[in-house]
Amino acid sequence: MSHKTFRGGVHPDGHKDLSKDCPIEEFLPKGELVFPVNQHIGKPAKPVVKKGDPVLAGQLIAEADGFVSANIISSCSGKVKAIEERHTVNGGRATCIVIENDGLFTLAPGVGTEHDDTSMSGPQILDAIKAAGIVGLGGAGFPTHVKLAPRNPEQIDYVIANGSECEPYITCDDQLMRTRSDGIVEGMRLVLRLFPNAKGVIAIEDNKPEAIAAMTKACASDSNISVLEVKAKYPEGGERNLIGVVTGRQLRFGQLPADLGCVVCNVSSLNAIYRAVCKSEPLMTRLFTVSGDAVVKPHTMEVRIGTSCRELLEAAGGIKPECTAKKILCGGPMMGIAMSTLDVPIAKNNNALTVLAEDEVELAENQMTACLRCGRCGHVCPIGLVPQMMAEAAERKDYERYEKKLYGLDCIACGSCTYICPAKRPLMQLFKQTKASIMAAKRK
Repeated sequence: MSHKTFRGGVHPDGHKDLSKDCPIEEFLPKGELVFPVNQHIGKPAKPVVKKGDPVLAGQLIAEADGFVSANIISSCSGKVKAIEERHTVNGGRATCIVIENDGLFTLAPGVGTEHDDTSMSGPQILDAIKAAGIVGLGGAGFPTHVKLAPRNPEQIDYVIANGSECEPYITCDDQLMRTRSDGIVEGMRLVLRLFPNAKGVIAIEDNKPEAIAAMTKACASDSNISVLEVKAKYPEGGERNLIGVVTGRQLRFGQLPADLGCVVCNVSSLNAIYRAVCKSEPLMTRLFTVSGDAVVKPHTMEVRIGTSCRELLEAAGGIKPECTAKKILCGGPMMGIAMSTLDVPIAKNNNALTVLAEDEVELAENQMTACLRCGRCGHVCPIGLVPQMMAEAAERKDYERYEKKLYGLDCIACGSCTYICPAKRPLMQLFKQTKASIMAAKRK
């Protein structure tokens, strides 16, 4: 059977077998928990606690400070140890609320209470999502209550659940769909109540047959929700790609999904919506994969947001005695962020720690040549950019051409061009640096 797919893309080795069949384990951290106030797109949250304050799990510790912002919820009980700058997974520093974990995880009053959602209005559902601090859990981190409040909700005709999980090594969404399919479907039903003319489509790559079967069974009784099996190819999970595959509509540069009548949510975000609205559980935990060829026991855990990456690697058995960890990534090998230290907390939108015995970037640097002008980078770009010309403009610092003529700011940094380049040129890294330079100049 031929499944739907998108233009371009690549087929990196998945390495999913390392962790996909290992049972999900709940992990309770022993050390302090650290909560950056900027773990979402938009304005950082504003702390509402101070040093010395007692806190409970599920308690608001920083509130959304603006339209595009998100609440931060404590995932443990204990005492506020400090509010200070700490290192984060992206290598920078941010204001963080540090909580001395008492190890009891005592819940705040009302957290975990079953709630009848049938009488809730659309605004009440959105308020519950906002209060819970839910953001895009697939990696983007955009505040979900903002995404679900487009200007014309009656014009939305597709709510697309992203269950593709195309990044190598990562299996947390696959395991979520296999084990908690009912929660995802209930989350989809809640979202569909916000959009009276929409139907729900759960897009899953064809290399996840167990997830497809579980999700199909879970939505079998709902004629307004269906599962779409799509071809396994990276980066299937990009919004632009998913919209094209599901609807046949092409998102032009500068457009938002809502402009095409679509809303895209990660399956983890939908499950979090269900838990927030129906079980009064704010976003405190998420599924998180620790994997890689240098890890003793690759598997997926349910972890507390704010937990140290060092604790999570130790929970996976640490690094194999016969291995040297040449590269540690927050995320996967295609879009993950290389880490210089494990003493950083996981944020809401972090889904994996990947530990590798070889550094492919270092190997590529030793083999790099001048551009061969073969055109492969343009052939695999999933959104139709011309990476060869973008690289030339970026190297000349011709930012006007890069942005206005070549649409370089629309690059999704998927790394397909870097992966396919026979000259081993670090194209994605160059594009990320260029975008950062352009955005910094705009802020000035």
